[in-house]
Amino acid sequence: MRASAAVATALTGDGRTIIRRLASAPPLTLRQTGPRAVHLISTAAGPLGGDRLALDVDVAPYTTLELGSVAGTLVLPGDGASEMLVTARVGAGATLRFAPEPTVLAAGCDHRLLVRLTLEADADVFWREEIVFGRHGESPGRCHARFDATCDGLPLLRQEFTIGDPALDASPAVYGTARCVGTTFLTARTDKPTVSDGVAVLPLAGPGTLVSALAADAVELRSRLEWGEQTALTPAPTSPR
Repeated sequence: MRASAAVATALTGDGRTIIRRLASAPPLTLRQTGPRAVHLISTAAGPLGGDRLALDVDVAPYTTLELGSVAGTLVLPGDGASEMLVTARVGAGATLRFAPEPTVLAAGCDHRLLVRLTLEADADVFWREEIVFGRHGESPGRCHARFDATCDGLPLLRQEFTIGDPALDASPAVYGTARCVGTTFLTARTDKPTVSDGVAVLPLAGPGTLVSALAADAVELRSRLEWGEQTALTPAPTSPR
């Protein structure tokens, strides 16, 4: 299956954000849930092996968009590899919050998760991704995740990792006993690196901070990411629970 969805904002004459474009195709279905909010609703199973899905996000200058999902995404095996490509452009002075629910890698899947994010000057971005290694009691399928962010035409963040190689995943240098991995990219910049139990907060060379976390389950992962996000925004956070 090949399917694509798109959302775009525009600025009105009185300075308000409106959703000027909302296009969907199952299993990618978008619904406007607020004046500046859109949620992704799965209207079919997937992605399945062989699927090619694409989401295009265009945030016009000086507008705001909050993009989430109503439930997690279950990646299932099928005929070949599946792919989810998210392409986002955030204009000057615009704000984007991208925080979908976790992606779960079912046993036997082979998935590629690709993000291409382009920022203009003074854009404000919060981008969270969470990946769960299989359903309860099962080993995860394979996943190759790649995140590319560019600001004002210059590389800001290039990151990729793989999941699903038992010989590597269990290494203490990779995931160890963790069952989830998550990252948050923020254009807010922290003053210095911070490391705590299962989470690291690292300032980037350009305008931004990367929060990375490992955890035993999705609840713990979200807690650690939120602690790291707060760390990037405030100078003296409390320790995570």
